[in-house]
Amino acid sequence: MQDLIINTINQFGYIGILLLIAIENIFPPIPSEVILTFGGFMTTHTNMNIIGVIIFSTIGSVLGALVLYGVGRLLTKDRLEHILDGKIGSMLHFKKEDVRKSEDWFIKSGNYTVFFCRFIPIIRSLISIPAGMTKMKLRTFIILTAAGTAIWNTILVFLGAAFGASWKKIAGYMDTYSTIALIVICVVFIIGCIIFYKKRNFGKK
Repeated sequence: MQDLIINTINQFGYIGILLLIAIENIFPPIPSEVILTFGGFMTTHTNMNIIGVIIFSTIGSVLGALVLYGVGRLLTKDRLEHILDGKIGSMLHFKKEDVRKSEDWFIKSGNYTVFFCRFIPIIRSLISIPAGMTKMKLRTFIILTAAGTAIWNTILVFLGAAFGASWKKIAGYMDTYSTIALIVICVVFIIGCIIFYKKRNFGKK
């Protein structure tokens, strides 16, 4: 994967970065830390510059996020409620009311969530789906997404440029951060599920 990223950026420059970051937003397992830190390193010995890398990577982030936002718009609340009315909802112990509660919460806190989740691996991509489902204003979504990803991209691009040929060290550190963040997310998710099911079962009793 790393070799493919390096070859793409070497061959296509800014456009390669834009495309890779757009794809990374749709398929989270692709490592953005490698794309951005290597892009920063490229500014030290090619005609590419830091501002250009940040701009094109941010455009790519927004484009990729818009795809998942569109997926969320297709997956409406009514469709999700219909799914939960069937066997899947019964197996997971979810109800229509849970969808409405989640929607209400996201409508109230969605702006903060979309912005700050841009700094969390995996979640920074998936958060676009509930934003689309709750029909967050497209303009607001684009502004928050661009602001959050611009900060994330700027940090990694500058680190890649600062470390130069040692950019892989930063990519390695960020990979560790991503792994730890993913573990924390999984643990929080599991705890949340346990609490949810306990409350649901206690309510029944």
